[in-house]
Amino acid sequence: MRSVRIRSVDDDCLEAYTHLTEMQLRNRLEPSKGLFIAESPKVIARALDAGVEPISFLVEEPWLDGMSSMFNQVDTAFGPDVPVYVASPEQLKSITGYRLHRGALAAMRRWPLPSVDQLCRTATRVAVMENIVDHTNVGALMRSAAALDVDAVLVSPSCSDPLYRRAARVSMGTVFQVPWTRIGGDDKSYWPVQGLEDLHRLGFTTAAMALSDDSINLDDLTARLSPRSSPSDPGHIDKLALVFGTEGDGLSRQTIAHADLTVRIPMSHHVDSLNVAASSAVAFYATRP
Repeated sequence: MRSVRIRSVDDDCLEAYTHLTEMQLRNRLEPSKGLFIAESPKVIARALDAGVEPISFLVEEPWLDGMSSMFNQVDTAFGPDVPVYVASPEQLKSITGYRLHRGALAAMRRWPLPSVDQLCRTATRVAVMENIVDHTNVGALMRSAAALDVDAVLVSPSCSDPLYRRAARVSMGTVFQVPWTRIGGDDKSYWPVQGLEDLHRLGFTTAAMALSDDSINLDDLTARLSPRSSPSDPGHIDKLALVFGTEGDGLSRQTIAHADLTVRIPMSHHVDSLNVAASSAVAFYATRP
């Protein structure tokens, strides 16, 4: 690694950390040049273990020794010229706007996202995030998907970026472990109609997680899943896509209308619904193989 002590937070070498917006980092016009910022050694380590290429590191001086094995891993995989910019805790706080609990950031290169067909070819249970905009909820759903063996996550064109710094941090780096892609890319007209048709073509039963007059109980859904029911049983489900909606408004009417099923989680004490982070965890656990 090439250690560089920064003199000023305005140094040009720190542009990715200080001056580029999340939209600029993503670089939709030139995806091959897109970056993202990973925060904390745990998140960075999981990204490196997944083969993600680091462009640079920005590390508080007290954390350097503890990250030496990580830097050795980078030297082996990517060569010795990846810079490590060394900052004081005060400098890093002025860049991030808050005191980092774990004093390390890394600018990392985005990778080409797979197609839905590639991602779902061998999948039997996937999650779809429709227009979820809260980065914490995106990260929490990814973490639950990893913990509860969801095969893949599909993100609608208007959904928040799973590689956004806070989303990746809340996911505890599992965003690099669960396969995911954008269904329809950035074409906002693709979802939900064409996206749901893609899932049907790939053999998935689509289950919209929403309250409606014709919704079935989550227990009824799990009873239809293999191996809990015979393939000859009416309503038997081999491949399941669970669709979760945005905060507040939930799923769109079009999504509910075009999904195969609408599913509700039974509630007590007149509670009508759970936060999407909680409801996704419940649904993943209930439908696990």
